[in-house]
Amino acid sequence: MNQRDIIYMERALALAKKGVGHVNPNPLVGAVIVKDDIVIGEGYHECYGDAHAEVNAFKNCRESPAGATMYVTLEPCSHYGRTPPCVDAIIEKKIARVVIGSVDPNPLVAGRSVTKMKEIGIEVEIGVLERECNELNTIFFHYITHKKPYVVMKYAMTADGKIATRTGKSKWITGEKARKRVHEDRNLHTGIMVGVGTVIADDPMLDCRLEEGRNPIRILCDTTLRTPITARVIQTASEIPTILATTCADIAKHRPYLDQGCQIMVVSEHDGTIDLKRLMMQLGEAGIDSILLEGGATLNASALKADIVQKVQTYIAPKLFGGASAPTPVAGLGVDHPDQAYLLKNSKTTILGEDILIESEVEKRVEEVFVK
Repeated sequence: MNQRDIIYMERALALAKKGVGHVNPNPLVGAVIVKDDIVIGEGYHECYGDAHAEVNAFKNCRESPAGATMYVTLEPCSHYGRTPPCVDAIIEKKIARVVIGSVDPNPLVAGRSVTKMKEIGIEVEIGVLERECNELNTIFFHYITHKKPYVVMKYAMTADGKIATRTGKSKWITGEKARKRVHEDRNLHTGIMVGVGTVIADDPMLDCRLEEGRNPIRILCDTTLRTPITARVIQTASEIPTILATTCADIAKHRPYLDQGCQIMVVSEHDGTIDLKRLMMQLGEAGIDSILLEGGATLNASALKADIVQKVQTYIAPKLFGGASAPTPVAGLGVDHPDQAYLLKNSKTTILGEDILIESEVEKRVEEVFVK
C-alpha cells in the first residue's frame, strides 16, 4: 500500500459519505479514477436505484479512462439488479488497475468481480483503508448477511445515570451539538423505533430536522394497540411512513390507524409482548436495513433481552438529577450478578460540546445463571 493509494482512497471515502440517508438499503460507495497521477473522474452512489459510484465516475471523466486506475471503496457489483454490473463497465472502459477497500459480502458478488477482472488481466489490489471502508458500510454488511436491521440503541443520561427526573421530565438532558448528532443519525438509519409508553409520555414527532435530511420510517411497538389516535406520529402518518407493530389481529382496532395512513404489522407474541426477534425478521423482509432505537427503559431492556441490539450509543451530560426513583436507561429485572452483564466492546468516545457520546458494539449476552 503506497501513500498515493491511501490519498485517493480517502477521497473515495469522502465521496461515498455524500450518499448518507439516500442509498439504503444499498451500500455507500465512492469511486475515483486516476490517470498519470491526475484525477480525471469521480463519483458516488447518490440515490437508491440510480447509477452506482463507478458509473457516475465514468460519466464525470474529463478524458478517456483507458489505462487508468480506479479507486473504489467497495468491490464493484457483478450482477444485474436495478442497474447493470459495474465490473462490466470497468472492463469495457479498459481500466488497467482497480484498488478496492472492502470485498462485498453480498453472495451475488463476494469476490466474483475480483476474479473476473483478474482473469482478463486487470491488476487488482484489495484492502486499502479496509477498516475505514468496512466501518462505512457496517449497516449494509449486517443487513446483507443477516437479512435483519442493524439496531442502534440510543439514550441520553446524566452523569448519575438518569434518563429523566423523578417526575418524568427529560427535556433537555443534552445540549444542541448532541441533539444535532441525533438528527444526523436519524438521517443515516432507515427506521426509528419507540414503544407506546414513549409516545404516550412525550408525544414525539420522531422526524429528522436536518435541512436536507430524510425522515426515518417510524416504528411503534404497541402490543395491544393503545397508541392515542391524537398522537403526532399518528396524525402525520400520511406524511411520514409509520408502522404500528402489534400482536393485535383485530381488524376493527386496526381501522382508525389505517385511516390515518399507518401501516399495521401484526407480530407473534412472546412473554406477553411483541416478539422482537420476529419483528426484526419482518422489518428486514420489508427492506428496513437499520433502526435507531429511541425507546424508553422498558423497550431497551426488552431489546437487549431479545438480543436484537448491535450497537449502543450513550450520551452523557455533565449534570446530576439524583433520586432513587428517577429512571435509568435499562429497566426490567436486570441481571443477578456482574458475570451476567451485557458486554460492550470497541468503544469510541466523541466530545459534543459539554456532552460525551460513547459508542460501543454489543458483544454478547451471558445466558448461564451464575452459581456460587
